[in-house]
Amino acid sequence: MKEMFKEKLRLGIFTTDAKEALQYNFKSSTNVLLNQELIPLGIATDIDKMKDFIQEKLPE
Repeated sequence: MKEMFKEKLRLGIFTTDAKEALQYNFKSSTNVLLNQELIPLGIATDIDKMKDFIQEKLPE
């Protein structure tokens, strides 16, 4: 996704016990957020669905 959206997307990867993640009280080990919105796992793990989701959310 980072290669596809280049400078429009800032990527951060954190463990669930990182200070950045603590505010979300995650219940599982795989969580994906876009602009603080939790993305359903079925979308986050499917490249085509995730691409469509990001395109809908990001400004042109």
